Amino acid sequence: MWPSNPSQKEVLRFAVSCRVLTLMLQALFNAIIPDHHADAFSPPRLASSGSVDQLVEGLLGGLSRWDAEHFLFIAEHGYLYEHNFAFFPGFPLALLVGTELLRPLQGLLSLRSRLLISVALLNFLFSALTAVTLHDLGCLVLHCPRQAFYAAMLFCLSPANVFLAAGYSEALFAFLTFSAMGQLERGRSWASGLLFALATGVRSNGLVSVGFLLHSQCRGFFSSLEELNPLKPLMKLMASLCLSVLIVSLPFALFQYYAYTQFCLPGSAHSIPEPLVRLAVDKGYRITGGNEPPWCSWGLPLVYKYIQDVYWNVGFLRYYELKQVPNFLLATPVAVLVVWATWTYVTAHPWLCLTLGLRRSKDSKALEKSHPGFLSPKVFVYLVHAAVLLLSGGSHTIFVLFHSCCVLVLSSLASESRTTVEICRRSS
Repeated sequence: MWPSNPSQKEVLRFAVSCRVLTLMLQALFNAIIPDHHADAFSPPRLASSGSVDQLVEGLLGGLSRWDAEHFLFIAEHGYLYEHNFAFFPGFPLALLVGTELLRPLQGLLSLRSRLLISVALLNFLFSALTAVTLHDLGCLVLHCPRQAFYAAMLFCLSPANVFLAAGYSEALFAFLTFSAMGQLERGRSWASGLLFALATGVRSNGLVSVGFLLHSQCRGFFSSLEELNPLKPLMKLMASLCLSVLIVSLPFALFQYYAYTQFCLPGSAHSIPEPLVRLAVDKGYRITGGNEPPWCSWGLPLVYKYIQDVYWNVGFLRYYELKQVPNFLLATPVAVLVVWATWTYVTAHPWLCLTLGLRRSKDSKALEKSHPGFLSPKVFVYLVHAAVLLLSGGSHTIFVLFHSCCVLVLSSLASESRTTVEICRRSS
């Protein structure tokens, strides 16, 4: 997506500047601050490194910490360990594409170094495009270019920018998700469904995004109830709902099936380098060819659910522990913002919320004209998304919530202001 107006160009320039600053800061602090020696995934390096590799590691090594090690390991060796299947293949595949583009440097750099450079370049690109895509989405939803512009600028200034720069899948996931939302706002359901499906191949959170498709289709159904025979629209609705769920969940299902073939079917073992086998023995990691894991005998063998439960102790209310208090404190500003935005919207549009935003198109158009910005009826489904993410919680709650409410930030602060409404109308 290339910016086509001055506001988009300004957002792109600001996003690029923030990305450059983030990369410079990570290199600086990675050099002067000792690493925290946590019991995190840290596989051995199998290939020797030269002086150029050491330079790349010194400049970009800060991008490979924590979960980034999993993505880099998967891109380099594939899914060797059972717990690797908690990380979906979309981002590692993108990294492999990046390393192929860097193939001319193969004699100079190791695969590890080329993967680090791919992380820096790809996430630089994806995060900048995400800011532009968010600005476009804000214009479509808020009908207020000024608020959409400031929301995109605030997104670039998010304290969670570290996740956009590091070797995590958030930048790619956000770009695909925001693009899918924009296509849906333009009425392009097929393109939106494809992008949501690709996002699910990047992160499991993409499954939640099917709600946007379902809500859009239900809204279209209720707007067609004036027809004398509603049976045909109802059958069409049921078919489209099932198809949407199938398309968005297909990458997740295929990935689970791939894990099943690796761990539950005979003859699936393959050669693993000896250092990686020793790491599995020392750490208790399960590899292919060993004892059959218990999830293989489940009625619905989902390795993702098993990994989250056994390896990361993720489950209903399990995240709410005393040791997570610092994370709760970090998330408090965004959590308060979501609660405040939800309360403001519900009190302004109680009937709209009671009907789940499924109002007839004539009423929606009237509301959009009288309430541009945060109180637009189009905001409802995004607000529900933010509220659901707030209630579900998780290790990346701060980042994901900021994604969902960036469109709401500035507008929620001034949603009651008549001056803001007038500004939105003039800027439209």
